[in-house]
Amino acid sequence: MSPTIDAVPDSAAVPTDREMVRIEHVTKQFSLRHDHSLKELVFSALQRKKLADTFLALDDVDLTVHAGETVGLIGFNGSGKSTLLKTISGVLYPDHGRVLLRGRVAGLIEVGAGFHPDLSGRENVYLNGAILGMSREQIEEKFEDIVAFSEIEEFIDTDVKYYSSGMFLRLAFAVAVHTEPDIFLVDEILSVGDEPFQRKCLERIRELQEAGRTMVVVSHELEMLEKLCTRIVVLRRGKAVFDGDPSEAIATLRAG
Repeated sequence: MSPTIDAVPDSAAVPTDREMVRIEHVTKQFSLRHDHSLKELVFSALQRKKLADTFLALDDVDLTVHAGETVGLIGFNGSGKSTLLKTISGVLYPDHGRVLLRGRVAGLIEVGAGFHPDLSGRENVYLNGAILGMSREQIEEKFEDIVAFSEIEEFIDTDVKYYSSGMFLRLAFAVAVHTEPDIFLVDEILSVGDEPFQRKCLERIRELQEAGRTMVVVSHELEMLEKLCTRIVVLRRGKAVFDGDPSEAIATLRAG
């Protein structure tokens, strides 16, 4: 069972007109590099259809996120939401258009992203913290809090190649939320550990909201996003088809 979450509290920071993320006419296309079976080739020839060699993941997307906003990205599988989040993070680059960011960006995009398998959890905290823009002194100051938050103290000196996916996520999330990012990106918050740890993650996200941080969140947990976000963008086949009130966004998605 997923943890419950209250609506955005009145004490949360009010969004401002200051732009933190600007996405301008972003298009991203992937090549489908696979070998077609003989059956597929024969069938396509009989149907006189050409087999697709590319997939348009993002199609001329425009989006602006202001300081203090928590923006959700929703859509069915293949809609482009995770691709858009990775494009904002810099993991992927757009084929056309551009992404403009203001401030430090951190997030939880992929399991173990930025972690080296042959280094210990301790060494990876320093490595990942440095990648996210922290100085060694800042990492040392927050190291104990990061480890305590992750709840993997007894494994912190074990090579992360021996970690489970849940341990990866716990440590990655702990590092990301302790960098005090200006822009925080998260893909599927509720995939992080068990319910008590998920609740702790959501509480930490609330703290970041109240501190005025800007967030972009991808999740299939619509009820959670409705209460967490100030607005939600609905993606369909790579296009942004709705951008606004969370309840209306969810209704738009469910209407197909």
